[in-house]
Order: sequence, then C-alpha cells, then structure tokens
Amino acid sequence: MDDERILARLSELGLELPPAPTPVASYVPVRVSGTLAFVAGQIPMIDGEVLHAGRLGDAAGGVAVDEAVDGARRAALQGLAALREALGSFGRLAGIVAVTVYVASAPEFADHPTVANGASDLLVDVLGEAGRHARAAVGTSSLPLGSSVEVALTAELG
Repeated sequence: MDDERILARLSELGLELPPAPTPVASYVPVRVSGTLAFVAGQIPMIDGEVLHAGRLGDAAGGVAVDEAVDGARRAALQGLAALREALGSFGRLAGIVAVTVYVASAPEFADHPTVANGASDLLVDVLGEAGRHARAAVGTSSLPLGSSVEVALTAELG
C-alpha cells in the first residue's frame, strides 16, 4: 500500500498516527514471519495513560460501550503505528488478515462485537478493502494496566 495515501487518509479522517507504542513487558511490538506481521496486543493509551480503564457491564458503573468502542479505535490506530514503525512505512502492507479484540467485562456482558467494531471500522475507514479482516471478540475478566480493551492485529505483507 502507498504510505502517503494512508497518511493522507488518516488526515482526511481527522486522525494522526500516535508515536509507536513501546512494550510494557518482555515482548516485541511486531514480529514478521514470512508474509505475515503479528502486531502485539495494544491497549489504548494517550500520553502514557490508559484510555477508559475499567470493565464493561460492572454494576458499579464501569466503562460504557461507547467509551470501549473509542478505546478499540485508539488501540487499532496504535497497532497501525507499531506496524509502520516496524516496516519503515506502509509500503509492504497488503492488508489486515485478522483482528482479535479482548474486552474486560463482567460475566453477563454480551456486547463484545459492538466494542470490536471500533477497531474493525477504523481499519476499514483507513485502509478500505485492505482493512477487511477475520475477527474474534473475546470477553475477559481483566486486561493489562486495567484497560477495558486490547487489540491484536495480523497483517499480510506484499
């Protein structure tokens, strides 16, 4: 894909790539194997702070679905930033193959697909057809740093 075209599309959408995230534990942000790039799970961060920390569906309030959707969008954007940093540009990116979205939630919460749509829609908005992907939306009791959402990407390289 054309690096400048993707950056221009981000600008059209009123978005910009954040700085590529740095690992908070013992892993690499992106691992390339053959024609696939595996982007480590991203939790939404702004200026070093977790965006919308907490769980969805908690009786004591917790995180609202629209907040988690926003977090999933941010995490997907960070995934793109990590991918670009690892590859040097979007030039080798052929598309997004798969996305896994983890949602920290109470056991009775069942709207994981809506939260995951935040990441999916962002990728399609930015990359067009190349952003369409297979997906899993998974509920979990907690996520790193208290995040409400985490997004992992698998990209195909050309």
